Amino acid sequence: MTATSARSTETSAGQATRRHYLMCPPAYFTVEYVINPWMDPDQPVDTALAVAQWEELKNTYLRLGHTVDTIEPQPGLPDMVFAANSGTVIEGRVLGAKFRAPERAAEAEHFRRWFLAHGYRDVVMPTRINEAEGDFAWTGEVLLAGTGFRTDPAAHAEAQEFLGVPVVSLNLVDERYYHLDTALFVLDKAPNAQIAYFPEAFSEGSRRVLARMFPDAVIADEADAACLGLNGVSDGRHVVLPEEATGLAKQLDDRGYEVIPLDMSELRKSGGGPKCCTMELHS
Repeated sequence: MTATSARSTETSAGQATRRHYLMCPPAYFTVEYVINPWMDPDQPVDTALAVAQWEELKNTYLRLGHTVDTIEPQPGLPDMVFAANSGTVIEGRVLGAKFRAPERAAEAEHFRRWFLAHGYRDVVMPTRINEAEGDFAWTGEVLLAGTGFRTDPAAHAEAQEFLGVPVVSLNLVDERYYHLDTALFVLDKAPNAQIAYFPEAFSEGSRRVLARMFPDAVIADEADAACLGLNGVSDGRHVVLPEEATGLAKQLDDRGYEVIPLDMSELRKSGGGPKCCTMELHS
């Protein structure tokens, strides 16, 4: 057995576990302002197509046996579809969001009200800029936390204090990958935590941290990153990816994951993909 095949065996996919997701239909989706390099208000947007792509994502989760709750979209908030940015939920504790861009600020309150209306009582809103699962990835043991473009580094300490989990800060250095969830996602949670990521999106020190923590991580290339292929969602075995991320899909397939490619092209016009549309309510 070669070293490469041995490593692939050691890091093969685990068992799928049922997940609980919160999503928001893109009923008002459009691109009418610019807050990241993917957005161009001059490029036509097909809202009906965005809704169809979102519905396919939601139905994929349901077919896999996951629970999907939805929040009512609000007029004037075209990016509310990107639910991952509005909360971090671990063991029933909810840390809300505080957006950097004023265009998205009102989304946080709608999600706060949703949590309270659905029985969550331990809900706290951050005092620092905190774009939630856009910059936070829970491995089951450690909260990987991005900063550099959106979330304030001081929000990392705030998250650790409220959520009561260790936080590892990672610096993003490429504006195309402005959130952690555009450059990294969790494939499997602890005790066999595994990730996929694009090293060039991170500072040199953060790359060393990731290499130390996840020596057998799946490493994406420029082509996979450039189609937001790292904006994926995994349940431990099934991995939902943008359909253009073919190189990443091949790597995952080789490790035993079941890849489900989806067309997210319309939502990508605002810098979003499967993960952006999906807040996981971690139990």
